[in-house]
Amino acid sequence: MAEAPNPQPDAGAHDTSPAARARAVLEGMGAPAALAEPLVAALGPGADAELAADPWRLLALPGITPEQADFCARRALGEAAAPDDPRRGRAVVAHLLRRAVREGHTAVEERRLAEAVRSMGVRSPGPALTAALDDGEVMVFEAFEEPDDVLGDDGEPAEMPDPDRYYAPAHIGLAEQDLGEGVVRLTATAEPIMDPATAAETVDAVADRLGAEIAPETAAAVAAAALRGVCVLTHGAGAEQAVAHVLACLDAVAADSETGIAVAAPTAQAAAAINAALEGLAGVAARAVPLPRLLECRAPGVYGRGAENPIDAGLVVVAGAMAVDVERAAALVEACADGTHLVLLADPAQAPSAGPGRVAADLAESGTVAVAALPDGPEPGPVARLAGLVAGGELGRVEAPDREVVVVPAASAAEAAHRVVQVVADSIPRAVGVPADQVQVVAATRGGEAGVDALNAACKARLNPGSGALGGFDPGDRVLFAADGPGYAAGDVGVLRAGESGPVVDLADGSAAEVADPAVLRPGWAVTVAAAHGGAWPAVVAVFPPETRGSRPQVYTAVGTARRHLTIVHAAGPALARAVRESPAITRHTRLIPVLREG
Repeated sequence: MAEAPNPQPDAGAHDTSPAARARAVLEGMGAPAALAEPLVAALGPGADAELAADPWRLLALPGITPEQADFCARRALGEAAAPDDPRRGRAVVAHLLRRAVREGHTAVEERRLAEAVRSMGVRSPGPALTAALDDGEVMVFEAFEEPDDVLGDDGEPAEMPDPDRYYAPAHIGLAEQDLGEGVVRLTATAEPIMDPATAAETVDAVADRLGAEIAPETAAAVAAAALRGVCVLTHGAGAEQAVAHVLACLDAVAADSETGIAVAAPTAQAAAAINAALEGLAGVAARAVPLPRLLECRAPGVYGRGAENPIDAGLVVVAGAMAVDVERAAALVEACADGTHLVLLADPAQAPSAGPGRVAADLAESGTVAVAALPDGPEPGPVARLAGLVAGGELGRVEAPDREVVVVPAASAAEAAHRVVQVVADSIPRAVGVPADQVQVVAATRGGEAGVDALNAACKARLNPGSGALGGFDPGDRVLFAADGPGYAAGDVGVLRAGESGPVVDLADGSAAEVADPAVLRPGWAVTVAAAHGGAWPAVVAVFPPETRGSRPQVYTAVGTARRHLTIVHAAGPALARAVRESPAITRHTRLIPVLREG
């Protein structure tokens, strides 16, 4: 008698993987099973047990709202799911702080955070704050405000006031603390590279070699960088010549003193723009590289350069420093050995970084580092003149005889999207001479008919249609890196091609980055202003849809990414000019200034 064949087991019947276990718990509380993999990535392989014990752990995922987590908690716990449950309080605190970080803040003052926690239905914020601290994901930092009078009425030393308390996600709070302490270290350990007289002689020698006049403000900035350990050199949109001159002079200072120099910029396209300017200057050896490449980035937040393997240069210069967030800045300072001179070139009219913090602005405002201003050029071009108007609060017109600046009005979002594709594919290549693959679209919004997502789809359909053979993309696609990694920086835009071992992106500085994880790529025909920050392209199409809720720094940053040509597709009506006039700053709450002042 023949044996009956063994029945084939159900492939999923005995799946005991962390994701499968998490799916089972999620389904039991009415949550989508698709959240299982992200939850395991956020909480680790024991996510199922953590979630079963605490349904509010769902708030560890960025797309989950407290209302959704409360719904799942009621399904899982029934009447025991109370608004004041310590588990809920802990999760709400962490959720609010993560949201603050996404908005650019590095820390939230205790009273402000308590009010926000109370608004979420937690009647007693104190236990919720304590639970969040006990969990280890959140840290509290204290800052003491100096008393107005060091002596009291009785002539005795005045009592120190109670400290201000700030809460932050642990990794952000520690990065900002490390950054401040690292800046203090560099300030304390740096010796002058050159005395002022020798620095002035070096500037004169560079001027003679270049056959150019170097402005007195630029010479003063060079002297400050040679004398002080940490220096912020501020400039405006019309300072291209001054930036090139200061880099040439610092290159000579480093060579004459045998100090060595390293120059970095936020992205490959920014580095390429700097190098193009330096190549036209005789005798300048320095070349810029993207900052993550200087730090030998291996994965987001993981760098080969650090205290044990510092940057091999006594003078480190970072251009476009307004785009550098607190975590990148902390890694940079850690990679600077004792005695290194760190110079940040920053345009204070720009928006703060895409990541949390306002590093360059805080340093300049702290009074603890050297600050010098570079001059605008004698004849700024139309794009720089427009940027200057925006910086002053005016969205005005500029003369552009060679069509350097063009404004294309649109009556609706749909019309704006149509105009964008038309301008990128036809108008700019034909009228300006910049090919379509060198035109970058920068949009003020992500959603909507003329937002980043819709514009990416429209540009791809016109310029490089395909089936998505390379992980959802096609060879020839314009792509954006969403995070730092080996050979690339967040904000890098390049062209995708098939390599021998996988996808490769050709970047603006001539380098090529292998893509080990396609999840780091986004469509790059159009990018947000935040993603464009720190970038530079020959031609830019800045798009302001009807729903734009802009600010002066946002508009200024979008305008400033263009080098040769700027087209503004304007569908926002008078609201855009009003935003430029009435919204002069983007507020961020940070701790860097008190950390620096406390030393």
